[in-house]
Amino acid sequence: MHDASEQIWRPGRLAWRTLATSATARCGRFLSAHGAVDTPGFMAVGTQAAVKCVTPAQVAATGTQVVLANTYHMALADRTRLVERCGGLHQFMAWPQTILTDSGGFQVFSLPERQISEEGVTFRYDRDGTPTTLTPESSMVVQRRLGADIVMAFDECVGYPAERAYVADSVERTTRWLQRCARVELQEHQHLFGIVQGGVDPQLRTRSVEQVCAVDLPGYAIGGVSVGEGIGLLKHVVYHTAPQLPDDRPRYLMGVGLPEDLVVSVDAGMDIFDCVIPTRYAREGTAFTWRGKLRIKDKKFRKDRYPLDTDCGCYTCQSGFSRAYLRHLFFAGETLAETLTTIHNLHFYQDLMAAMRRAIREDRWSAWKRTFAEDFLAADRRHLVIDPDSR
Repeated sequence: MHDASEQIWRPGRLAWRTLATSATARCGRFLSAHGAVDTPGFMAVGTQAAVKCVTPAQVAATGTQVVLANTYHMALADRTRLVERCGGLHQFMAWPQTILTDSGGFQVFSLPERQISEEGVTFRYDRDGTPTTLTPESSMVVQRRLGADIVMAFDECVGYPAERAYVADSVERTTRWLQRCARVELQEHQHLFGIVQGGVDPQLRTRSVEQVCAVDLPGYAIGGVSVGEGIGLLKHVVYHTAPQLPDDRPRYLMGVGLPEDLVVSVDAGMDIFDCVIPTRYAREGTAFTWRGKLRIKDKKFRKDRYPLDTDCGCYTCQSGFSRAYLRHLFFAGETLAETLTTIHNLHFYQDLMAAMRRAIREDRWSAWKRTFAEDFLAADRRHLVIDPDSR
């Protein structure tokens, strides 16, 4: 095993190193200008330059190493100028570690009245109706001005279901847009990731991998999943696509975030993930534990003096906040409930990723994921076969 501490970040270089493999899973580390990122790793979503309900210090205390912000929400001219005047996203949101910005493609393509052309996408902002055209070039310029470490190519995210002919055309358009993105000069510390599309069609996914990876980039992502296709097809896409991505670059699975989905995706060979699930579920009163999910508003917790998870080392669980107290806060309308549960969920996700990294380093991945299925999924009263023989 290599010592990743020997890595030194240099301008223009995203230092990536695979540290260990076990079965089909792998763990590694990459360095941005703002620090090390251990993989498998989970990024907290801070869409509008803030993770909802928690401070940056609280996010960092959970073990989170990367925060994601979104170009669609930050592309309004006044917001982009404000971030620039404040010295970039890192200073603006007081987050000194690595930041990734999405291109805005997912948000744009989910809007009902968008118009797609070779140039880009024309739409109206959902808040003020401002007409806007987002192109590969303008997405790159906004992300350059925001100053994130990792910037995502502008792609077309096709929902499910979709006609194969349209998905095929979309794959070609995504490739042409990527080539345009790659011609835009970024800041010295920034790194562009390409995104593989192709819907649920294996042939189109393979075509997209070949075309996207023909553009030499620091990392690559799988997009266009978790868009309504269901866990079965999601697994099919990820297991088919991940092994085709370069071994010597980080692999990012976009928008996937249930714990069981993360385990499946790590098993397929993916490295980094993001999703609003841990924070959104927290605000709605659902906490993740090693024995499944707790819906804290349930009346069975009204006198429960245990913490959310007796095996958890987060601030919420270690400070004596009981399930009964958290339930009380939710019903009392106190925002502290959302803060404490968000801290716990983010901490659980980082613990989950750390446990996966340990299992891979110690070459016991296959056994670990079976134990996870027995402990987490059985308790959660969900049935999901994670064994690769079931694929």
